[in-house]
Amino acid sequence: MMKQILFAGVIGLFLTLIGTPLLIKLLARKGYGQYIRDDGPREHASKRGTPTMGGIAFILATVAAYFLSKLITGKPPTYSGVLVLGLMVGMGLVGFLDDYIKIVKRRSLGLRAKAKMAGQLLGGIAFAVLSLQFADARGNTPASTKLSFITDFGWTIGPVLFVVWALFMILAMSNGVNLTDGLDGLATGASVLVFGAYTFIGVWQYQESCANAQTLTNPGACYEVRDPLDLAVVSAALMGACLGFLWWNTSPAKIFMGDTGSLALGGVLAGLAICSRTELLLAILGGLFVLITMSVVIQVGSFRLTGKRVFRMAPLQHHFELKGWSEVLVVVRFWIIQGICVIVGLGLFYAGWAAEK
Repeated sequence: MMKQILFAGVIGLFLTLIGTPLLIKLLARKGYGQYIRDDGPREHASKRGTPTMGGIAFILATVAAYFLSKLITGKPPTYSGVLVLGLMVGMGLVGFLDDYIKIVKRRSLGLRAKAKMAGQLLGGIAFAVLSLQFADARGNTPASTKLSFITDFGWTIGPVLFVVWALFMILAMSNGVNLTDGLDGLATGASVLVFGAYTFIGVWQYQESCANAQTLTNPGACYEVRDPLDLAVVSAALMGACLGFLWWNTSPAKIFMGDTGSLALGGVLAGLAICSRTELLLAILGGLFVLITMSVVIQVGSFRLTGKRVFRMAPLQHHFELKGWSEVLVVVRFWIIQGICVIVGLGLFYAGWAAEK
């Protein structure tokens, strides 16, 4: 069991450690540098021209790490794992087109808003519809039409409302990670922590799976998740790949993930939550992304209603920069906030299991 997870994490880490500098050289040679807004913090002007679209590195590394871990251990891929990876690649492709148009076509806004939304909706709908197919011997599909916190709960919402709910999660997390990706290493490091949490959750759900009810001390506290171990493998591959990318993305960053990476990370986080039946728990595990998104909502809402701004600048990380915090100080303290969110989320996950026991 643990071999798959170990191989996926190590391979993902190794591939981005050695692959990212090669991508940096390629992007620099082609002149694919980052566009910096003139209305942002003045310190960011020095970042102009830094290679972007670095999400390519950890997307490819994650996919390779997943399938190589399967090849090494002789275990077949699962529908849940492939669907989550497919969602990551699909969202990453939309981000890549956005980055490409910004940099190569010299159009600062990238993809038209409608085209970008259409791409995200297409990938999200495909994932949502397919995730309700491929039932296993116990009748479990990768996703469930029930809402979930630490397990499924409540009434079945039906396939149509499920697709709407899944789209909301995918768009919300994609935009949340995208907004967080404003300082060197901030979104990457925060994502590493959440992927670590989902690696633990997948392992725990596998050990306490209802499929093993006859060997469990408390069958009532088991989890009806189709492929929990494979979700842990995907999470470990992502954690390793992002950790290797962080080596080059931390301050001063040699490369940025761009929309290619941020949309992919947001999409895969939503996919992991949906397939592990921890949809609402993701709002806690990914609390930093939620906090930063809410800062933008509050800023825009306040300005439109009152004409006044709550923060010096949104997203929230730039507010603290303008207050005089150094970039590294903001990043480290925000990582601490994200770490606390992960601890609280995992605590609630375990408490839910212990309460049933």
